Amino acid sequence: MSLVGVEMVDSRGLAAVKTMILVFLVLSVGIIGVVAFFLWSGKGPWIETIRIGICEDLDHIGGKDICQAAILAAEQVNAEGGILGRQVEIVGEDDDSATPQTDKSVTISALTRLITVDKADYVITSQSVVIATFQDICSQHKRVLFSTRSALVELTQRVLSDYDNYKYFFRVMNPNVTMLAYVYADSVLTLREYTGFNKIALLIHDAGALKDMGEELSEFLLVNDFEIVSKILIPLATFEFSSYLARIEESGAEILFPLLAVADVGVTKEWYERQSPFVIWGVFGYAGDHNFYDITDGRGEFISCNSWPVVVGYPLTSRTVSAAESYLERWGEKMPSSQVAATYDIIRFILPDAIKRAGTTEIEAVIKALENTDIETSLARRFRFTSSHDVMVNLPSSNVQSQDYVVQCMFQWQNGTQVPVYPKTMMQEVGATYKYPPWSGPWD
Repeated sequence: MSLVGVEMVDSRGLAAVKTMILVFLVLSVGIIGVVAFFLWSGKGPWIETIRIGICEDLDHIGGKDICQAAILAAEQVNAEGGILGRQVEIVGEDDDSATPQTDKSVTISALTRLITVDKADYVITSQSVVIATFQDICSQHKRVLFSTRSALVELTQRVLSDYDNYKYFFRVMNPNVTMLAYVYADSVLTLREYTGFNKIALLIHDAGALKDMGEELSEFLLVNDFEIVSKILIPLATFEFSSYLARIEESGAEILFPLLAVADVGVTKEWYERQSPFVIWGVFGYAGDHNFYDITDGRGEFISCNSWPVVVGYPLTSRTVSAAESYLERWGEKMPSSQVAATYDIIRFILPDAIKRAGTTEIEAVIKALENTDIETSLARRFRFTSSHDVMVNLPSSNVQSQDYVVQCMFQWQNGTQVPVYPKTMMQEVGATYKYPPWSGPWD
């Protein structure tokens, strides 16, 4: 049968076969050429993405906002061609960290999945409770971990004392506890310059870095001749503040400096309704968010709290306002917090800059490039890391008026808008003044 088949192939059949072979050869050469082009240019669809993992409570509004910032930044980077020809991909795991009494093993498992299952090359988190464990895990897996929240001193001290194991850790937003306490003490010195007030009360959450910060802040205040008339530690889950504010009133305090992670709405409403005879200037968990004034039904008026230019809309850098506007345009809401802004900066500016300067995604080279970061972001005119991989901030004692590095700011709510009141140079730039509540107090 096979011989018959061969004999049945005439000249026309042979021509057809030759044509098919020729077409096959042409297509093969073309495909090889396309493959070579994409391999050379790094533009092929099979080129591996750079995967950035977000470890947050994705069911909580804070975690959702952080993911939105990550997606926005990745979209912008990819629209510009990616990083070294590779696209940025965002992967997320729900760590359940915002749930009261959450199981720490759930949070730790989320990070492990990001690395082992989702294959994240870099991890971003605002986690603070088990951040040291996160640091250990990322070091074991040789993954860079960016922290956008915790101010624990030991995190960056590990980088100095055991560099080979902990060089993978970088803190992006808040500096360590000692530095924060120093800056906050300087802000109170500025408030004393405005008001002449010297009697201060501290209301501190008895938890983690806040408690340590309270101790450091107390020392700085005493050195600068403040009279600490009341110092109260409260449980993290406190939501009723009338008894605490009554004690502070009885102490004769002129200033209340809170160090609170949450529950600022309760403090604010109670202070406003009691018309307590002291000003509030300090650190609130959410008082700097753009919607705080509405949440408190206007009772946040005259509260002075730590916040960030990108959240407020203050043009600290050439990228601050554009970052806020792009977030609003993409998601239909304002950028709500500093952790969200820091996440955006990492993906949009800091990491792409480091990888491009390194010329490779090899982890050791990227770490070295990160250590030499000096770039404008939405948070700083010159964003840099210290030798311990901590974020570099402006020191008040340096009298640096340019505010080049990350600036710890205080904004006061005035007529539903956050107005800069610290550093003083920022307040002067916008022609603002510090204002008192309308009821009776030591400012009369």
